Amino acid sequence: MPVTRLSQRIKQRRKELHLSQRELAERVRVTPGFLSQIENDLAIPSIELLQAISEVLGEPLTDSDFLVASEDRSPVVRRDRRLKLLLPGSDVIFELLTSDLKQPMDVFMVTMTAGQGDLAAALSPRSAEVCIYVIDGQLEIKLGENVYQIGQGDSIYFDGIFLRRLVARPEQPARFTIAMTPSIL
Repeated sequence: MPVTRLSQRIKQRRKELHLSQRELAERVRVTPGFLSQIENDLAIPSIELLQAISEVLGEPLTDSDFLVASEDRSPVVRRDRRLKLLLPGSDVIFELLTSDLKQPMDVFMVTMTAGQGDLAAALSPRSAEVCIYVIDGQLEIKLGENVYQIGQGDSIYFDGIFLRRLVARPEQPARFTIAMTPSIL
């Protein structure tokens, strides 16, 4: 059986529970039109909205079978099969690079528009080992009182509890991978 997209899993589970789009939309406080866009891969739900949907559908976010269903789970995650999450109130997109959220480490590719808001609040304060590798653009990272500018091809490794600021420099968008253990989801 091929991997089922998150949008299809939401729609399938909603129908299993005999909920209309309007009913689910009301329970998670979005418009039926926006829910329809999510179910048809025209919109990416925020992490906050995905949590609300998973609660209403009775499918915990940590259940990777809800997020990405497959009988034959593959360790390979294809580019067009990545779970995409949107950070609430921003244009920051997290793409899950691992096939299973039950692992002790999260690995994401993150895309931030130029000058986009600070990710530190979303990622800390928590004690977690963090490694970031910059694919494109530049990041400004503040750890404790130290500020680091890192650009394309640079990497940084740190304990997440020291993270005070993580922003894309205003000159251009940034794209980077971030690995964190223990998992944040």
